[in-house]
Amino acid sequence: MENNKTDLSRILAVSGQHGLFEYIAQARNGAIVEALEDHKRVCFDVKSKITSLYDISIYTYDEEVRLQEVFNKMHEVLGEENAPSPKSTSEELKAFFSKALPEYDENRFYVSHMKKVVEWYNCLKNFASLDFVDLEAEAEKAQAEAAEEEAQKAE
Repeated sequence: MENNKTDLSRILAVSGQHGLFEYIAQARNGAIVEALEDHKRVCFDVKSKITSLYDISIYTYDEEVRLQEVFNKMHEVLGEENAPSPKSTSEELKAFFSKALPEYDENRFYVSHMKKVVEWYNCLKNFASLDFVDLEAEAEKAQAEAAEEEAQKAE
């Protein structure tokens, strides 16, 4: 993780697997990943349900909020503390998300989702970083640099 920033597009959740994984390389029949917790490398085949944390959003009443933004809001509420345990009661988890993301849609963001989000947050906090790479800002910067190069070539 360059510059101690976490790139959520490279952090993966794998259905049926505990913890989070960092994408390392493409394999002939899947992806080579490294567990954040113990740094063990494994290969998941193409049949595995792999999801990048960057692609996950949480439903609110107005819009969908990217997981990165949810993590940032959780960090504002928690400071340096860990998030509640995924084994916390439903009431504790709902109370926590009422503080961190008060506009969450209770009909579409279930307690089972909350358990995953707090587990992922704690995993990132303890084994990676809660300082995230801003992929959208980097893409805009690259576009601006490319446009500037084109303008210089045209002169």
